[in-house]
Amino acid sequence: MGVLILASKSDSASMTLYDAMLRLDGWGETLSSSVGDYFIHKCGRVYLLVIDQIHIRANDIDSTFKKSTNLPVDDVLILSRHVSSSNTPAMTLHAIGIPGALPYGQEGKSGGKNGTLVPPSRYFASLFRRMNNLARKRNLHHDFDLTMETTHHGPILKTPTLYIEIGSTENEWNRNDVAECWAEVISDVLGMFDSKSKFFNSNLEVMIGFGGGHYAPRHKAVIIDSEINLGHLIANYSLIFDQKSKSENPSGTWSDCIEKTVESTRISFPNSKIFAHLDRKSFKGWERSVIIQKLDELGIEVRRGKQISQRE
Repeated sequence: MGVLILASKSDSASMTLYDAMLRLDGWGETLSSSVGDYFIHKCGRVYLLVIDQIHIRANDIDSTFKKSTNLPVDDVLILSRHVSSSNTPAMTLHAIGIPGALPYGQEGKSGGKNGTLVPPSRYFASLFRRMNNLARKRNLHHDFDLTMETTHHGPILKTPTLYIEIGSTENEWNRNDVAECWAEVISDVLGMFDSKSKFFNSNLEVMIGFGGGHYAPRHKAVIIDSEINLGHLIANYSLIFDQKSKSENPSGTWSDCIEKTVESTRISFPNSKIFAHLDRKSFKGWERSVIIQKLDELGIEVRRGKQISQRE
């Protein structure tokens, strides 16, 4: 198993995070690839790559890096700035893709392609829980929202991928203490200084989340309190229904979005039990019913938050 950690010189927060990763012990000498300089950690399964172009446009960087170095890449973590209209300071992470958006195949404003999802990183839930714990120990929760986001933007990759971000202004993007917290979170979850990670278990069941807003508060609450892994989180705005009132077979991209979400998550977790959690109050009753029916057709059980916690 190899994990590629990607930074971009075109993103100041990305470089703050990159520098924090480099301050960890154990990196070898600088090596060169066709896409940029990189380092291999002494654990032998984590690589740190820096590129010139902005990461959201770095389509196929996983396969290009593998071809150039002959190193295995099974997961990609992308270091990035976070931007929000509210400028709220945040430590956040999310899977990538542009689910449900039309017209299909058109390039997104922030990379990716409409209707295309990238498999989610297997480390998603573990990184979030460890970040939430460690950031609180360092009292960063007083200044930063410790959160996660629904699936959005590019690039287009085949390898399971996750964005790791600091937001939301230049003041936060340059915060070394926040970057160092993220670096420790990453090293802990990847087990860079241990033979096996103490914070990641590949044998756990996997949750997909549907509904709610961009920061997925109800799904976030479930992930914090449960020992499960996590696939995509899909916001209401990505589940598009053409009808505005009850219909047994509503048109729109919602059905295809659910199919692609399940398919993409299964790529990351081919041998795991996958179930869904709905932000029920974010849907109309008939919307919720057809979503549950669609998931049942795909062999995906729907569980409530209390059910998930009770299974631990």
